[in-house]
Amino acid sequence: MKKLASYFCLLCLIVCLSTSTFAQSKGLSVSNLLCENLNNPIGLDIKQPRFSWILVSSQRNVMQTAYEIKVMKEKTTVWTTGKVASDQSVLVDYKGAALESNQRYTWQVRVWDNQGNASAWSAPAFWQTAFFNASDWKAKWIKAGFDEDTTMRPSPYFRRNFNLKKPVKSAMAYITAQGLYEGFLNGARIGDAYLTPFWTAYQKRIQYQVYDVTSLLKQGDNAVGAMLGSGWFRGSLAWNDNKNIYGKGISLLFQLEITFADGSKETVISDENWKSNTGSILYSEIYNGETIDARKEEKSWKTATYNDSQWAGVQITDYKGTLLANYNEPVRKKEVFKPVKIFKTPKGEQVIDFGQNLVGLVQVKAKGNAGDKITIFHAEVLDKAGNFYTENLRAAKQKNEYILKGEGEESFEPHFTFQGFRYIKVVGLSEIKAENFTAVALYSDMKKTGEFTSSHKLLNQLQHNIQWGQNGNFVDVPTDCPQRDERLGWTGDAQAFARTATFNRQSHNFFAKWLKDVAIDQADADGAVPFVVPNVLGKNSGGSAGWADVATIIPWDMYLAYGDRQILENQYESMKSWVGFMEKNSTNYLWNKGFHFGDWLFYRPDDDNDGRAAVTDKYLIAQCFFAHSTNLLIKTAKVLGKQNDISKYSELLKNIKEAFMKEYMTSSGRLVSSTQTAYVLALNFDMLPENLRPKAAERLAENVKSYNNHLTTGFLGTPYLCHVLTRFGYLDVAYDLLMQETYPSWLYPVKMGATTIWERWDGIKPDSTFQSASMNSFNHYAYGAIGDWMYRTVTGIDTEESGVGYKKITIKPHLGSKLTHAKSELQTYYGTIVSEWKTENGKTTFNIEIPINTTATISLPATSVDNLTENGIKISQFKEVKNVKIENGRAVFEVGSGKYSFVGK
Repeated sequence: MKKLASYFCLLCLIVCLSTSTFAQSKGLSVSNLLCENLNNPIGLDIKQPRFSWILVSSQRNVMQTAYEIKVMKEKTTVWTTGKVASDQSVLVDYKGAALESNQRYTWQVRVWDNQGNASAWSAPAFWQTAFFNASDWKAKWIKAGFDEDTTMRPSPYFRRNFNLKKPVKSAMAYITAQGLYEGFLNGARIGDAYLTPFWTAYQKRIQYQVYDVTSLLKQGDNAVGAMLGSGWFRGSLAWNDNKNIYGKGISLLFQLEITFADGSKETVISDENWKSNTGSILYSEIYNGETIDARKEEKSWKTATYNDSQWAGVQITDYKGTLLANYNEPVRKKEVFKPVKIFKTPKGEQVIDFGQNLVGLVQVKAKGNAGDKITIFHAEVLDKAGNFYTENLRAAKQKNEYILKGEGEESFEPHFTFQGFRYIKVVGLSEIKAENFTAVALYSDMKKTGEFTSSHKLLNQLQHNIQWGQNGNFVDVPTDCPQRDERLGWTGDAQAFARTATFNRQSHNFFAKWLKDVAIDQADADGAVPFVVPNVLGKNSGGSAGWADVATIIPWDMYLAYGDRQILENQYESMKSWVGFMEKNSTNYLWNKGFHFGDWLFYRPDDDNDGRAAVTDKYLIAQCFFAHSTNLLIKTAKVLGKQNDISKYSELLKNIKEAFMKEYMTSSGRLVSSTQTAYVLALNFDMLPENLRPKAAERLAENVKSYNNHLTTGFLGTPYLCHVLTRFGYLDVAYDLLMQETYPSWLYPVKMGATTIWERWDGIKPDSTFQSASMNSFNHYAYGAIGDWMYRTVTGIDTEESGVGYKKITIKPHLGSKLTHAKSELQTYYGTIVSEWKTENGKTTFNIEIPINTTATISLPATSVDNLTENGIKISQFKEVKNVKIENGRAVFEVGSGKYSFVGK
């Protein structure tokens, strides 16, 4: 009997194990573990980091019902959540014991779903903490111990030898600079980031980077080295030789934390024991380029065998701001381009065409005699005659000079500068070979998240141009342009493009970092957000409508795109401060004072005899943005539960709109400015009474038609133009604008050979002459904001405000007569969203993918629910579709996760 009982128990155990295995065998798993939106980040100084993960399953309608997280320090569990009944899989807060500085933590997660499945534990992910306390820093700031050449300002070099008595288990290097730096250990470059420590409001904060350098160290003699560049810290920025903005001298801070195999520790720091000298980098400026003399480089200076007895000592200096760990993705080398054409211009100059307007550097290989000089000039375009054109660079030289050492093949590339270019002019080489030149793109290494394709070749090139405009201008800060003597963080450009940016690349941390500098520089200007951030134009350069509204627009856009409530919390005082500035500077709620850029670079014909220039009253624009920012502040207050502010700003919004109607609108709804931008802003921000909006939208549509289906908007009207037309029933007009191929339009530059977005609608005129060289960038992303309409309207991917971050998804594609196919793919924190439509033989197929742990409301063109099928089944009978209804000529219904293919007649 006992034996029988034993067999029975064994059978029960087998059944239980089988059941458990079956529950996990249906394919539920966890992938893409992120800590603070990064994959295995090294160097976080966030005391309560947040975790995100993606569920993977082959089944439909899968929702997470519970999760469990465990965090380990080596083999010790420091936190476990236990099984938490929740569908949250994005930005889950760490709530364990206080984290330690300079410590690696691993974490895993497992989940349960609504279909009875449980995943196994995920593969371990990790994050490495940085320094939580100022006292963690033992290193001293050092600067060169020799008298600097204050004209050329060559890069200072630093080095020090040190000896390690024991085998190394792990080592982390903490590095930053006042200026730019590159670090080395035993001759090897530390990390793959460029232009470190990047650009912040240096007067208040500088980032440091943390590197795992375990593999670069050895038992015995070692050497650490670094070289610095002027960079943004003291280099020329903006105009009128505006240099030394943050200081005249540049300096280094270095700390190496070593753990030996036996558990003991040692720290190597920058201090009085270091040496300094100059080397091969004779000159380096962001705008003007770099000069390298290879004859002055001593190859072994980065190694422990080098004799530095002839080097000077160092001086100890300091920094009075805050040090913080790097938060956003670093600038890295990305795509490479080989020459597509090598030719001589009509002027006889040797030019290389790389086929793409990009931002980065050119790597050069050359042979020659000692002292031979090669000069590389950079340009975006050729002129009408086919000659190398640099007039639009203004004072920026964009020139790199390389002086050969004369010892066989030599390789050169700049270290502390970057250029915007498609073409280079080469001087000093009698023969140019394609294999000796490589263009390398540099930009913040944000994950590519969005793709858009269609049946229209020019539209696909437009998407390409939007993406490359973003790449080149997202070099740590969102700049206006990457080539001329500017390259500044213009706030108006950034707010216009932010939502588009979140589709194309993972812009979450990029903007979170930059927004903190917005708040810092705003606080120094009494609430008036500067024109550029970091602010290098002076204290009184700010407060322009549509520019300063970056303080409210981008935090809200980030909340919508990523579901990050913390960004709203962090920026809330900045948002309030900006709205407060506008209120303080208004009279009877009318904000009609101060400097404003207005609808920058709007359409204006050269010979405007009949008033066709689209001039919009700047104060009308200001009042619209006053209302918009106030409305966004109200929405934010609702998210954060700030009831008093909801009431306060709701009353303010009401008064702002009433003041607008009294000042800028007739009783019939006609505006004092009859431009597209005036009606677009008034309609988009709901400035008009509801009963007058349809007539205003009709005026807008008629205005577009009066310009033969061309837009006339500038930086502020363009982002909203097609959205407003679509919202009020003029989809055909919006499509006409998108598909317009003559100036002014989005596709005109494409037809003219553009590979990025231009600053002006006619940067190159139809006769191939140029617009004014004083303001004519050929890489300027602002007008690329049309991408947002392409993604959210043409293919229809959007997030609901009740489920931000694409937790609740809307799929609402709008078909256009000149397209037979369009497709968008978007990588979200939950997984991939796909919306594709294709019209063929009188039928339209809609291929849609919804990620696990989300739901979607789908809206497709249909006059009857019986006109739509999925896998041959009418959606009215399709069990996985809920709440089917017909609204305004569309079938609207709800689905869960999975892949679907709907066919409409």
